[in-house]
Amino acid sequence: MTAPGSTAPVLAPRVLGRCRALVRPALAEAVGRLHPWVGEMAAYAFGWCEVGGAPAPASGGKGVRQALAVLGAEAAGAPERAGVAAAVAVELVHTFSLLHDDIMDGDAARRRRPAVWKAYGTGPAVLAGDALFALAVETLAARSGGPAAVRALSAALGDLVRGQADDLLFAARPWTGPEQVRPDEYRAMAERKTGALLGCAAALGSVLGGAAAGTSAALDRAGRHLGVAFQIVDDVLGVWGDPAVTGKPVHGDLRERKKTFPVLVALRTPVAPRLAALLESGTDPAAAAALIEEAGGRSAALAEARRHLTAADAALTAVPLEAGAAADLRSLLDFLVRRDL
Repeated sequence: MTAPGSTAPVLAPRVLGRCRALVRPALAEAVGRLHPWVGEMAAYAFGWCEVGGAPAPASGGKGVRQALAVLGAEAAGAPERAGVAAAVAVELVHTFSLLHDDIMDGDAARRRRPAVWKAYGTGPAVLAGDALFALAVETLAARSGGPAAVRALSAALGDLVRGQADDLLFAARPWTGPEQVRPDEYRAMAERKTGALLGCAAALGSVLGGAAAGTSAALDRAGRHLGVAFQIVDDVLGVWGDPAVTGKPVHGDLRERKKTFPVLVALRTPVAPRLAALLESGTDPAAAAALIEEAGGRSAALAEARRHLTAADAALTAVPLEAGAAADLRSLLDFLVRRDL
């Protein structure tokens, strides 16, 4: 997935670390304004503490969305404070969505420890998610350019909800026949569910910083294409990824009968009847994985991810951006899509 000679595997982790260090104080200050109990749940969700408030040894996730917000602002020539405020708001919204997603999906663990709803209860987890969303809006509204930023975030959240709704409805549709999920429907779902918030992250700092509308729109498009590529790569890893790297069981998505992109592609080939029977029974995920690969599902998924990565790069090329920050942004996009393929 990475271009020959790319420095993304080396540069991107440094970029992520720099952005986390830049954003963490402001994010911690924002969380500190919450009710103490709600704030503890939020800190637990970020990986900062254990249940009860004791410091956690791990630091949480990579901070992808906050890095996109910082780099998007820097690339658009916006002041650093705009990038930090955007990063805080996006990280709050992302964590809010994870709290609610884990409840909807019944996922009992996140980042190898109990999800917030398992650790604190379903009602408290919903409350913590609501508090994070309210805090994100407050963070943006208090800034110069806040109304435009809140509108951008609201539009992204509307898309996220539509994408999540489509994803939930896909589960009830048949594997084959006129009502089966089509790959183009999946692309639209992935752009909304995953791409909308990534696009908002990349664009929001430029919106707060008063950048030209065309620049913000290009950053949003780049993030949306990244979201589709990221989701499709996640689908590939969910079937063929190394459990030691992904933290998920081998063939996990097949065991859960998820309608992922490689599966949907394979279901539109002559192997569809055999594959549908295997998926429906759930008894032999290894055979299903082999059949999907034989039908071209894996190669088609990787090609689709590359197309969206190329489209993201084209969106960045279409507008004038600060060279150093744009290079960091490109390295991050490449790194996130490449991952461990």
